[in-house]
Amino acid sequence: MQETQTARPASISAEAALRGAAPNVARILAGALEGRELRFADALALCHLESADLAALLATADEVRLRTVGDRITYVVNRNINFTNVCTVGCSFCGFSRGPRASDAYYLSLDEIVAKAVEAWERGATEVCIQGGLPREMDGWFYRDILRAIKGAVPELHIHAFSPMEIANGVDRTGLPLGEYLAMLKSEGLGSIPGTAAEILDDSVRARLSPNKLPVTRWVEIVRAAHELGIPTTSTMMYGHVEMAEHRVRHMLLLRDIQKDTGGFTEFVPLGFIHSQTRLYHDGAAQAGATRSEHLQVHAIARLLLGGVIPNLQVSWVKMGFELSLACLEAGANDFSGTLMEENISKSAGATFGEYAAPEEFRAHIRSIGRVPAERTTTYQIRRTFSAGESAESVPGRLRLAGQPSAHTPVTGY
Repeated sequence: MQETQTARPASISAEAALRGAAPNVARILAGALEGRELRFADALALCHLESADLAALLATADEVRLRTVGDRITYVVNRNINFTNVCTVGCSFCGFSRGPRASDAYYLSLDEIVAKAVEAWERGATEVCIQGGLPREMDGWFYRDILRAIKGAVPELHIHAFSPMEIANGVDRTGLPLGEYLAMLKSEGLGSIPGTAAEILDDSVRARLSPNKLPVTRWVEIVRAAHELGIPTTSTMMYGHVEMAEHRVRHMLLLRDIQKDTGGFTEFVPLGFIHSQTRLYHDGAAQAGATRSEHLQVHAIARLLLGGVIPNLQVSWVKMGFELSLACLEAGANDFSGTLMEENISKSAGATFGEYAAPEEFRAHIRSIGRVPAERTTTYQIRRTFSAGESAESVPGRLRLAGQPSAHTPVTGY
C-alpha cells in the first residue's frame, strides 16, 4: 500500500511534539517519558494515530530510546543457513516452504552446512543463524548433529539456532523431556535461540495463520525453559496480516511479563508480513502487509512498552527496506539486524529489498541519521564502535565481509 511520505520522525523534539498532541495522547506519552509503565489500555490508545498525535508518539519513542540505550545503532555480522525448505507444517503466510517432491526442494548435508559456516567465519561473521523446514522424515538428533559439526570446524562461532517450533519438533522426535533436550543442545554448542514461530501469541489468530503450529502455551514453555537454562532467545512478532491492534499489544505485554521473570530476551524484533507470494494473501484472508504508519507505530509502541525490560529493538531491513528501517530507527529502534549474506525466506514471500548488506553499508546508513554505528555480538556485547571516517580496513582481526557472497543460503523466518 502506497502512502504519502511523512517527515522524518526525529525532526521534532518530544516536548514540542507533545504540545501539539490531543490531551489523552499527550497524557499517556508524558507518563512514558516519566518512566511510567504503559498498561494495555494506554498502548491500545496509541494505535492508529495520525498527524500530530503520530508525530508525538514517534518523537516520544525516540526520546525514550535515547534515554535507554543512547545514540549507538548496532548490527551483527552474520550468516543465515536454512538447511532445508521442505516442510509439512503448512503455514499460510509462508512462501518459502516446499513439498518433498517439488522441483526446487533442497536439503543441505552436514558438510554443506559446515562449509557455509566456515565461509562465514572466514568473512568476518561472528554468528550463524540456523533454521529450516520440518520435513516429515527427519532424524530427531539432526539438530544436535548440526551443532557438533559446526563446533568441530569453527568452535568460536556463535550458533543462534532452532526456533521454539523446531525445539518442539526435536523433543517429539527424540522423546527427551524438554529441559533435558535443551540442556543437550546447549552442551553441544547452542548459543541462543531465535524467538521465531511466535507470529502473534494468540491462539485464535494462530489458528487462522497455521493450525498446525505449536500453541501459545507451548511456545512460552519452551522459551521459559531455555531462559532457565541460561540459553538466551530473541523475541519476535509478525504483524500486518489478520491481527488486530489489541492482539499486537497483548503479544508485547506477554513478552514483557516473561522478560520480567527470566531476563532471557536479548531483543524484540517486529517482523512486517510480506504478502505477495503467500497463500494467506491470495486467498483473500489477509491485508497486503502493514502500512508505513503501522510500521512506525509498531516500533514506537514497542519501545514504550518494552524499553524498560527489553532494551534492544531491532528493525528488519530485509522486510522494510533501508528508508523505512531508518525511519523506525528514529522512532524507537536501536539495532539494524545482521548482514545476512543471503536471504531467501522473505524473498520467497515477495520481499524485494535485497539479500545482503555489507557492514560498510550499515555504517553509512547509520551515519546518515546522525547516529553512531557499532558492531555487536549476538548477545549485544559491543565488538567495535566506529567513529566518523573509520573504514573496515581499520578494524583489527579477521577479514570483514566484502563483495557479494556465493552459494544459496536463505535467512530469517517469522
